[in-house]
Amino acid sequence: MFLETRLRRSGNYRTIFGMIHPRWYKSRKALRTLALIVLASVACIGFVNCAGRKAPETRYELKGKVVSVDRTNGQVVVDHEEIPGFMAAMEMPFALPDRDAMQSIEAGNGIQATLVVTDKGFWLENPIITKAASAVPADESHSREPQVGAEVPNFSLINQDGKPISIKQNRGRAVLLTFIYTRCPLSDYCPLMSSNFAAVNRELDKDSALSSRTHLLSVTLDPEFDKPEVLRSYGAAHTERYKEEKFERWEFATGDPAEIRRFAEFFGVSYVNEKGQITHSLRTALISPDGKIYKVYRGNEWKPSEVMNDLKALFS
Repeated sequence: MFLETRLRRSGNYRTIFGMIHPRWYKSRKALRTLALIVLASVACIGFVNCAGRKAPETRYELKGKVVSVDRTNGQVVVDHEEIPGFMAAMEMPFALPDRDAMQSIEAGNGIQATLVVTDKGFWLENPIITKAASAVPADESHSREPQVGAEVPNFSLINQDGKPISIKQNRGRAVLLTFIYTRCPLSDYCPLMSSNFAAVNRELDKDSALSSRTHLLSVTLDPEFDKPEVLRSYGAAHTERYKEEKFERWEFATGDPAEIRRFAEFFGVSYVNEKGQITHSLRTALISPDGKIYKVYRGNEWKPSEVMNDLKALFS
């Protein structure tokens, strides 16, 4: 409060507000925090003369998506998640002193880093950069996708309990299927797919007739890491039933890497594993009770409500 009072009296508080572009904040509280940090970077204000002293450092974990990159000034604009106890989620610029990271980072990448804040400034350290999945050309996408009405081959997988499962065993029920991996760091990829499935799962709880005729299946693209016990923990967290979850409606599957690749490629999913970080495309499919493709949802723009409407139409 002392610092803010000094800034207001000096007029610099208003000046800093004018320097910050509106698209870099989502709340006045967050903007005030940023303004104080910026001003503190050019002047050491307080009762103690801090000349010659090493500035105390506070560290926070930051996670978000890169909006733009300024290599000349060593700066990135990040649309980051809330930093608990410090800053609301917002879009703002950060210095990134790591030269190697600055050379490789691109707009659209995911980023996790340590935000270092001192009374001299703020910057990002120890960045972990994740590349967004490469876009699949439209022509290739359509040619590799199964057509509506195509029969789904009977691939063999292993579920979260280590038991063998197959597509054929779900004949008589609609199957909503997608591909994920538990370590995926991009919030609009696998986490979004799992959140959407969780929403569909909750809606099915409200419709007993539709629930008994629908099965959900999430297949990992990372079978070397996503063992059955990992998938069990991941799945139970998404249903929020934890130890009570029996996975009767929503299963999570792994299996032989070659079998999973054949399965994924049938649905038009392309992916590359680079040291545990998987670059992949997104496909979700609704399979009819007779084991044939009813609909394919491309990318991450589909909504749970759309799936529910399609399920109702399928059984109408």
